[in-house]
Amino acid sequence: MNRSAPAAITGIGCLSAAGMSLKENMVSLFAGKRCAAPPERFTSSHPLHYPVFEILKDPSPGNNPENKDILRTCRLGLSAVNEALLDAGLGPEDLTRLRVGVCMGTTVGSTMTDEEFYRNFRGGMRPGMTMIERFLKSNPASVIAREFNLKGPCQTVVNACSSGTDAIGIGASWIRSGMCDMVIAGGADELCRVTYNGFISLMITDDSPCRPFDRDRKGLNLGEGAGILILESDRILRDREKPARAFVLGYGSACDGYHLTAPSPEGKGLKNALTDALLESGKTAGDIAFINAHGTATRDNDRTEAMVLAEMLPDVPFFSTKGYTGHALGAAGAIEAAFTVACLESGMIPSNAGFASLDPELGVSPVYENTRISRNVAVSDSLAFGGHNAALVLGLERV
Repeated sequence: MNRSAPAAITGIGCLSAAGMSLKENMVSLFAGKRCAAPPERFTSSHPLHYPVFEILKDPSPGNNPENKDILRTCRLGLSAVNEALLDAGLGPEDLTRLRVGVCMGTTVGSTMTDEEFYRNFRGGMRPGMTMIERFLKSNPASVIAREFNLKGPCQTVVNACSSGTDAIGIGASWIRSGMCDMVIAGGADELCRVTYNGFISLMITDDSPCRPFDRDRKGLNLGEGAGILILESDRILRDREKPARAFVLGYGSACDGYHLTAPSPEGKGLKNALTDALLESGKTAGDIAFINAHGTATRDNDRTEAMVLAEMLPDVPFFSTKGYTGHALGAAGAIEAAFTVACLESGMIPSNAGFASLDPELGVSPVYENTRISRNVAVSDSLAFGGHNAALVLGLERV
């Protein structure tokens, strides 16, 4: 892969259980605040009440009448988009004059999760199509494009838990190719009973707050939220006289196809994704301030990821933020990209929530206290079901 021109990041929006804005999230991370609790929006008959990281406020559906009855995933996404546009100094009228694309990652947002419809259908009833129509109107990328009357490319990425990372990487490629003046890129996902019970059935869910990379980790906690980056071309930056907050310096994506849910034990896919991202960015391990790791707190993910990071980026500090947000699935990589930029700007990285004991099998440990950093480049990576792996190299400067 050849080195490509960086794509500028001018606005960021983010919401999760740790906060309803990027600023609120970062306050929670550096304060070590965690809010895992049994779900409130739905119930489960499972005898154990597994904690989740839930957003209890209900975001607005936006102003477009067609978006009045959209899925919650789209409401989360729109909330993050509005914050990102405000951060970038953009209004709806500014977008109509530009070629603006939308690239969104999701998992739950691509799934028909209306239990009442299925229950009635299986019970011999003939339920109306209202719920189906609602689902068809709730493609996250389409909802955003409709809200702001955007005419550029519009794509929803469904690559399991790497979806948000992939969406940002794809959006950056649209900027570099000249296809777009601007791209709204990121991910959004909601909690629901289907995924809650599904992950419990896989036996990779912890019945207490999760502990990424810890010796006694038992599994993940689910979360929800959205992360959005506004990406802009150099020409638009010059016209707007807008300074960039950061840059997407490199992106890599690879699928090892090892297993439906487990990562390759050798980490082949992650190694390939990191190699491509670093090569495209022109950076080496010595340039990297930290790694915002996927860190789900499952036995297999943390073992494989720690092994790869120790081999490819030795002695680079790493941490997982899923101890603060839970695993937001298709939104996770986008939320973590937002956190990565904010950490670079603050010159500080948060402690790895839940970590207490070194796992001798890993041989490395995440940061366990808030830690100062001096370099201005970082890596954010994602591992996903189906063997998907993705990585971003993000930096505060263009070179």
